[in-house]
Amino acid sequence: MSVTDDAIEAIKQMIVDGELKPGDRLPREPDLAERLGLSRNSLREAVRALSLIHVLDVRRGDGTYVTSLEPSLLMDAMGFVVDFHRDDTVLQFLEARRAIEPAVTELAAMRMSTTDIEGLAVLLDSLGAEPTVEQLVDNDLEFHRRIAAGSGNAVLASLLESVSGRTQRARTWRGVTQEGVVAQTLAEHRAIQHALATRQVDIARAVATLHVAGVEQWLRQTLVEQA
Repeated sequence: MSVTDDAIEAIKQMIVDGELKPGDRLPREPDLAERLGLSRNSLREAVRALSLIHVLDVRRGDGTYVTSLEPSLLMDAMGFVVDFHRDDTVLQFLEARRAIEPAVTELAAMRMSTTDIEGLAVLLDSLGAEPTVEQLVDNDLEFHRRIAAGSGNAVLASLLESVSGRTQRARTWRGVTQEGVVAQTLAEHRAIQHALATRQVDIARAVATLHVAGVEQWLRQTLVEQA
């Protein structure tokens, strides 16, 4: 379990124990970090992760609050973190994506127009130097959607859209909890775009396989650690 996961678990326990209630404001960052024995950076990442699933509400200039949810809904939101870590169904969708996406990328290397491939580079550049996880995931979904459309196979594109959507939560959580994943994802996207631009069909398939296997490998390792 990562340090960020430890921080998430610590905040979760404070809510489960009733120490923090819906609507309560979290203690100041340095005070809470010292109390929990965590670095301020780990605590900050945990807060960002919990805000993504609407457990915490970060109000700029005012502080961070537990969202005003009904207790049962709040626990459901927090249970999501554990549920998807232990859900073999997510792994099955990731396996399906690993089977479909390389084939789609290979077809795109042969059929996608040069203009559309150049548009992928523009899409990646639009993220800037330091995108947030949320911006990266949105960009990632659009990146792969365009490649699927460029494959010229509407059936495969539809299948991939369905499968990919079911893995979005895992991809978001990986971006929050795994160090360096934002830069890694961007580098892999640029490698895919370059392979498409140079019409290297085999390379396009290979880099796509490595790319989509990353989330699956991370989740399998997480499941081992949970066990």
